[in-house]
Amino acid sequence: MSTASCLLTEDQFLCSICLDVFTDPVTTPCGHNFCQNCITKHWDSNVSCQCPNCKEIFSTRPHLKINTFISEMAAQFRQSAQQKSSSSSEQPASKPGEVPCDVCTGTKLKASKSCMVCLLSYCETHLEPHLTLSRLKKHQLIDPVENLDGRMCEIHDKLLELFCKNDQMCVCMLCTVLEHKSHDVVSLKVEYEEKKAELGKTETEIQQMIQQRRLKMEELKRSVELSDKNADREIAEGVRVFTALKESVERSQAELINTIKQKQRETQKQAEGFIKGLEQEISALEKRGAEVEQLSRSEDHLQLLQNFTSLSAAPPTKNWSEVGVHPPSYEGTVVRAVKQLEETISEQMKQQICEVELKRVQQYEVDVTLDPDTAHPSLILSDDGKQVYCGDKNNAPDTAARFDECPCILAKQSFSSGRFYYEVQVKGKTDWDIGVARESINRKGDITLSPKNGYWTMWLRNENEYKALAGPSVRLSLKSGLEKVGVFVDYEEGLVSFYDADAAALIYSFTGCSFTEKLYPFFSPCNNSDGKNTAPLIISPVNHTE
Repeated sequence: MSTASCLLTEDQFLCSICLDVFTDPVTTPCGHNFCQNCITKHWDSNVSCQCPNCKEIFSTRPHLKINTFISEMAAQFRQSAQQKSSSSSEQPASKPGEVPCDVCTGTKLKASKSCMVCLLSYCETHLEPHLTLSRLKKHQLIDPVENLDGRMCEIHDKLLELFCKNDQMCVCMLCTVLEHKSHDVVSLKVEYEEKKAELGKTETEIQQMIQQRRLKMEELKRSVELSDKNADREIAEGVRVFTALKESVERSQAELINTIKQKQRETQKQAEGFIKGLEQEISALEKRGAEVEQLSRSEDHLQLLQNFTSLSAAPPTKNWSEVGVHPPSYEGTVVRAVKQLEETISEQMKQQICEVELKRVQQYEVDVTLDPDTAHPSLILSDDGKQVYCGDKNNAPDTAARFDECPCILAKQSFSSGRFYYEVQVKGKTDWDIGVARESINRKGDITLSPKNGYWTMWLRNENEYKALAGPSVRLSLKSGLEKVGVFVDYEEGLVSFYDADAAALIYSFTGCSFTEKLYPFFSPCNNSDGKNTAPLIISPVNHTE
């Protein structure tokens, strides 16, 4: 028997329905062999009893019995195949989560492929017929998947190989002529490609959304870091300011206590002087009293009379009835001290606030350079574009951007949003104009500086006449001559502020401005006047206040 089985080919032991070695083989009246379970299920799912191989139709369903001879031959062949399979160490047993081979008995090997026609999964050994037999090579093989029964239509028990777009579901061939008749039906591959493309687009969108959120997350982190830095800086600044105020209070308290104690010491010194004088008079009077008492006790008339003339003269004494020590009046001392402290603190607060504000706006320092294309022909610029003064008129071409009447010039840089700050040294000058101007200003002929005309500026005239050109102009009272002016602009807030950069003091602010164009830093060193005002305007680097 063993020898006979070896002479038979592998194909002769395979059921043409399950494509596996026969299990309980039966023979049909036409002489073909099948697994009993396979042929039974096949006939159960069809109206007529027909041989799957030769297509012979039986009028009545044959009563089939197990062919013991073929069964024994198949058992030997299966045992031989299992021994061959077990001797191979290359095929791993299936692990949890992996698709097992549906044909293996005993230890289930890991499936290599799943057949969409047979609806079975095969390990490499049991897959071999699909790779070698011509009729099985036409079967569609895919990477191993579980639940192949789920790929069959529940209504018609046919393979789900089409997709109904109307109902958005997978269907079989019979579904297209029955339940889904006249529906838009395409192959699974076509719908797969469409859905895959859609998923690719969705995946791209998701990745973009993830990237956007990661960028936003980084932005928020940077905002938090900046907030932390700002908070630390403000805390440090607040501690510095309040420490200075605390020191002022302590200093005023010490001065008050010292004033009161000084008055107390003066009163005590005066009283001690009076007491010392009284003690001296008492001592002298007690001495004379003792002498008088001793002489008065004498009963010798002659001795008393003789010694009376020699009795010492009465010591000089002071009329103490008008003498007294009046406690000093402390009325109003505390009130005056507190009032003086309030004035000191108020002045310090103003100074501290100005310093804090100046430090805040100095964070928005920008690098500004002068634009020679806008310069009046009489203006002379330094090579680095940081200095300008008025000299002799040159032959500069008259362009639309150039000032032709007033000795003015704009910066190269413009700003249409955010905040910016720069400083200009005006030391040694008697006349100058500084500020910002909008792009569309008139640059020809005589110019009137005012917000209405697109200029937000301040000027100096005649060495000490400072004005903010607000239209009408506002006269500015400054304690000392300016040497460096800071200009700060908050575009969205509509704010233009001028600072005494050295004294850390706010000079003037234009508020409620409405900016709709680019803003340019604006400068005018003004004309020389009898040899005066020759010093240049200098755009200087910001010396951040400590």
